[in-house]
Amino acid sequence: MVRVRIAPSPTGIPHIGNTRTALFNFLFAKHNKGKFVLRIEDTDQKRIVKGAKEAIVEILEWLGMDVDEMHIQSERLDEYKKYAKVLVESDLAFEEEGAIWMKMPKGKIFSWQDKIGNKKISFKSDVLEDFVILKSDGFPTYHLANVVDDHLMNISHIIRGDEWISSTPKHILLYESFGWKLPLFAHLPVILGPDKTKLSKRHGAKSVLDYRSEGYLKEALINFMALLGWGPSANKELMDISEMISLFDLSDVNSASPIFDIKKLDWMNGEYIRRTQNSKLKTQIWEYLGKKYPIQIIEKTIPLARDRIKKLSDYLPLCEFFFKEPNKYEIDLSQKKDMLRHVLNTLKGLRNWKGVVLGEKMQKLASSLKIRNSEFFMMLRVAITGKKISPPLNESMEILGKEKVLERIKNAMPL
Repeated sequence: MVRVRIAPSPTGIPHIGNTRTALFNFLFAKHNKGKFVLRIEDTDQKRIVKGAKEAIVEILEWLGMDVDEMHIQSERLDEYKKYAKVLVESDLAFEEEGAIWMKMPKGKIFSWQDKIGNKKISFKSDVLEDFVILKSDGFPTYHLANVVDDHLMNISHIIRGDEWISSTPKHILLYESFGWKLPLFAHLPVILGPDKTKLSKRHGAKSVLDYRSEGYLKEALINFMALLGWGPSANKELMDISEMISLFDLSDVNSASPIFDIKKLDWMNGEYIRRTQNSKLKTQIWEYLGKKYPIQIIEKTIPLARDRIKKLSDYLPLCEFFFKEPNKYEIDLSQKKDMLRHVLNTLKGLRNWKGVVLGEKMQKLASSLKIRNSEFFMMLRVAITGKKISPPLNESMEILGKEKVLERIKNAMPL
């Protein structure tokens, strides 16, 4: 059976690149009807960051990447001590200065066929040194804990970042020293920023939780992360999680480093917003805004806003005037008192308060006042919304209602 694991260390909240690695493990496990294991590697006790473990779990849960098992390494110390002792007793390791060291043999070649790019990778043992496997505080190093746990948890494929390639010979040595079968290795290429350097905070190497707080949808984030290095043979770009699971194959993962492009994520998020049903998008925006705004008004405004926003966070700057009176105006209306008075008088007598009717009436008024439509409607838009850019004005006026529109025009008229 296929069994894969992700093994984050709670020394910080994982950024989007680490979560991409978790996603590839998840897709591979589900495609092969296998198991997806979470193992918290908390053996470096001094560097643990408070709340990091909880954030790791929250990221997976929010994205819908359900784990089949969860293990905590600090709860398994007896296992590592037991196996370290076996190596010492077999004269494959030695104790010095309170720590246990693994002996690196000479004249040996460590090699494996990596599943990414199907390439053979080899290291000569002569260029490698002895390494610590158990520290003086009784905690194992990454190398020992990693190998012992992967064996005992029956991990069949190790899918991880290619920064671990140089550690793989040490792991192979440990497997062979115990007489254990090697898992298959797949080392994912590092994600690069637009300037072709390693992805960092200035490029967007933030946590998925940060992206969530900025208004990105989980569906878009999953889709975007999946395409960071994976090109499905179906050559599709927009896919839901079930499609990704059905298509995912390690042979389709590119061995070249993918480029992180925030513009593509923005585009993709906008596409997902436009594909989301109004009823669902209404709830997503309402919850994103902390449930502070009337959900009924959000529902009415979604058809006007959805094509104009790329993130949930774009909604309020565009539509805040539906909930709050404008307290400033982006255009000086001091010379538009007469125009606004004519608008006010025309709208007062209007009984049919529908967007189409409002538009027709205002066009006729602009014509009779000999004001260009573009100028007339810009001034009216600013008087009602405070802004030069807003959702369609006629429909916005309909949603605001007659009483509120008249009140805002009055408030916008210079004294």
